[in-house]
Amino acid sequence: MNIEKLIPLSSLYNHYNVEMSFIFNLNEIGLIEILTINETKYIKPDAIYEIEKMIRMHQDLAVNIEGIDVVFNLLQKIDNLQNELISVKNRLRLYES
Repeated sequence: MNIEKLIPLSSLYNHYNVEMSFIFNLNEIGLIEILTINETKYIKPDAIYEIEKMIRMHQDLAVNIEGIDVVFNLLQKIDNLQNELISVKNRLRLYES
């Protein structure tokens, strides 16, 4: 991946006013992926949307790291079930015609 497209964690801390430990805890439980290149830590730009949701949950709703993990796992399960439902509906339409 091109290093110019990655977002340094230092800019993330400053922009969102979050603790370093919060981001590292999200990485430890597997909610985000931190890349280390030349001793500088980065995140991928496509992870920003999810990270923003996690930060809002933590700051605005006072949800702890474990709660954020539960919420995101449930949201992922809901998304998977919705995709499966769409697939089943499409197959059903095929047989109805």
